[in-house]
Amino acid sequence: MTDQQNKLSALAQCAYRVRRFALRMGEVQGQGYIGQALGWADVLAVAYGHALNYRANDPTWEDRDRFLLSHGHYAIAFYAALIEAKIIPEDELETYGSDDSRLPMSGMATYTPGMEISGGSLGQGLPIGVGMALALRHKQSKAFVYNSMSDGELDEGSTWEAAMSAAHHGLGNLICLVDINNQQADGPSTKILGFEPLADKWLAFGWHVQRVDGNDMAAVLQAFDTARNLAEPKPRVILFNTLMGKGVPFLETRDKNHFIRVDPPEWQKAIQILDDAQAEGAQA
Repeated sequence: MTDQQNKLSALAQCAYRVRRFALRMGEVQGQGYIGQALGWADVLAVAYGHALNYRANDPTWEDRDRFLLSHGHYAIAFYAALIEAKIIPEDELETYGSDDSRLPMSGMATYTPGMEISGGSLGQGLPIGVGMALALRHKQSKAFVYNSMSDGELDEGSTWEAAMSAAHHGLGNLICLVDINNQQADGPSTKILGFEPLADKWLAFGWHVQRVDGNDMAAVLQAFDTARNLAEPKPRVILFNTLMGKGVPFLETRDKNHFIRVDPPEWQKAIQILDDAQAEGAQA
C-alpha cells in the first residue's frame, strides 16, 4: 500500500471508532443526536486523526489549534472524537448525559476537556472564532481556529456578520466546517430557509470555498489539507455534504432523524452493522 492508502485506511478506522463510541453513548440514554454523529464522523476523524495540532494530555496547551463546536447538540459526536484522540478516557462514555458527568448531552466548555466553547445557541461559533483568530494573530501564534457548524446555522444573521468580518480582517487562520445534511428540528434545512447557491454566497463574502462529499474520506482529507496550506490571507470554508446516519442503513433511511430514539435491541444491531462492515473492509 502507498503512504496515501495507509493514511486513508487509518482514518477510516478512526471514523469507525468515532461512530461506534457515539452509538455506545447513545445506548446509555436510549436517544440522542446519533444521525449527526454518524454523518459527521469522517470529518471529525480527519480533524483529530490528521489535521489538528493538539496534546492529548494537555488540552489547554497554548499553541493548540482550536476546534469550536458551534452546534453544541453534536456533542455526542465530539465526545466520540475526543475519546478517539485520548483526550477523554473511553470508560467515561458510560456516564454520557448522567448527573455529574463531564459529558453532558449538549456541549459545555466548563465540563469537558477539549471543549473550547459552550455551543448550542446556533450562530455563535463563527463570531467567537473570528475573535479567537484575531487574538491568535495578534499574539503571532501559528495556531488555526476550526469552527464546526450545522447548515441550520446558515439561517442566523450572526453567521454572516462574522463571515463578512473574517474576510475584512483577512483571517487566514480561520477554517469553517459546515455540515450540510439538510436536516433541522423542523424539517429539511432547504425548506426552512433556502441557502443555495451556497458556495457562491461564501465566495461573495470573500472566503476561499470548497464543497465536497463529507463521507468520502479521500475528499475530506484533501479538503482539510488544501484549507490549511492555502497561501492567500483569507478565511477558508469547507462545505461538507453528509448523510445522516451514515454507516447504519436503517438509520440512514429514517424520515425524521434529527433527534433519534432507538429501541433497545437496535443499538446493538447498529453497532453490529458497523463491526461487520469494518471486518469486511479489513478483509478486502
